[in-house]
Amino acid sequence: MMETWGAKVHSSPSKLTQFGRSILEMDPKSPGSLGIAVSEAVEAALADSNTKYSLGSVLNHVLLHQTVIGEECLQQMALAEETPDIIIGCIGGGSNFSGLAFPFMREKMKGKLNPIIRAVEPTACPSLTRGVYTYDYADAAGITPLLKMHTLGHDFIPDPIHAGGLRYHGVAPLVSHLYSLGMMEAIAIPQIECLQGALQFARAEGVIPAPEPTHAIAAVIREALHCKETEEAKVILLALCGHGHFDLSSYEMFLDGRMVDLDFSQEKVYQAISKIPSLS
Repeated sequence: MMETWGAKVHSSPSKLTQFGRSILEMDPKSPGSLGIAVSEAVEAALADSNTKYSLGSVLNHVLLHQTVIGEECLQQMALAEETPDIIIGCIGGGSNFSGLAFPFMREKMKGKLNPIIRAVEPTACPSLTRGVYTYDYADAAGITPLLKMHTLGHDFIPDPIHAGGLRYHGVAPLVSHLYSLGMMEAIAIPQIECLQGALQFARAEGVIPAPEPTHAIAAVIREALHCKETEEAKVILLALCGHGHFDLSSYEMFLDGRMVDLDFSQEKVYQAISKIPSLS
């Protein structure tokens, strides 16, 4: 689509940057990661005075920009005369999750609302649920400033799950801080359960979700079934952050029975965490 309007798109890791070439030398079949792509983008921007780059997730200004989502949801819920008991969104770097959750978190801090706020990440890249809370780089090459966040290690490369937007080693500092304070929850769900939920959602709602929000959908289904068992009535607010029209190959693999669940290697995490810079 971008190339339709004149842009040139390069798959990361690429041969255009020194860091991309170094990754391909170590692993010619590297699936890449968001951290690697950020490193290549920063390197390209530093090498050309006419090139500008702005990180599209993780940083405070991005989270603030996205909060229009939650601000609109507050008004929509008021129009419906409902109050969410639980808010669920998928999380990678954390910008879209924050966009929905932060305005409700503000109201929760003021004592006006008291929803459970739950982030859902892939089991193959469990930065919140299995990462460490420390200072780390936002990119794989270690070019960016250090950020205090939950991280699996900046050079951790997740297995190639279909939710590419969630394949990031860390979580936004603001989200990490709230999680460390116990003001929100986090769980991890494997991709087959997510795609099962996506089919159920699409057949009920007529919308094919992107692979990323299928994690939130799977968590919503879990919560709804729990409410059914306990005979509780809850209002669940879901962040459906994208359609899956560009990801139909993922649905094809799932429907053909070729999709497998990918977990993360604890050994890979230990190796990546050992390379986190020490500030002592």
